[in-house]
Amino acid sequence: MSCDLLAASSQFDSQGVWLAIAAIATIVIYVLMRPRNKKEPLAPPRFPLARQREVEEQMNTLLVELSQMARQITSQLDTRARKLEMLIKDADERLAALQAANNSGASASSVTSDNHTSEAEVAELHTSSRPSVAVDPRHQEVYTMADEGRSPGEIAKIVQRPAGEVELILALRPK
Repeated sequence: MSCDLLAASSQFDSQGVWLAIAAIATIVIYVLMRPRNKKEPLAPPRFPLARQREVEEQMNTLLVELSQMARQITSQLDTRARKLEMLIKDADERLAALQAANNSGASASSVTSDNHTSEAEVAELHTSSRPSVAVDPRHQEVYTMADEGRSPGEIAKIVQRPAGEVELILALRPK
């Protein structure tokens, strides 16, 4: 019986050793086979240093180009604003001249009515006192198309000008 017990314990010891070896082998295989570098999904990709410098130079070049473009656009806007201010000033001067002519025509008609002149002479005085407005031939083309019933967008495409310019021409059209 003691022999049987001794044989059973030695068999148990050899099975325990094999179980331990199998467990260790499983752990080693797991460690070797598992992924080593788990990257963060939102982590930026790693580039070589030369690539990073190239991208940085491109970004700097882009920033310089954008600042130059911004300066150019700003200067164009300033130029257009000055032109618009000059046009507004010119329009104000013409309006003042027209109002002065209209006022002098009204005072002339009151003077002529006191002197008992004919209505034909008063009408002639009014038409001669109005300054003649010369219409630009390019604007006349826009006026003609507008009279035909075309929209400012259609006119802009035909005359190859910005739609805003065509709308401005139509808005400032002499009556």
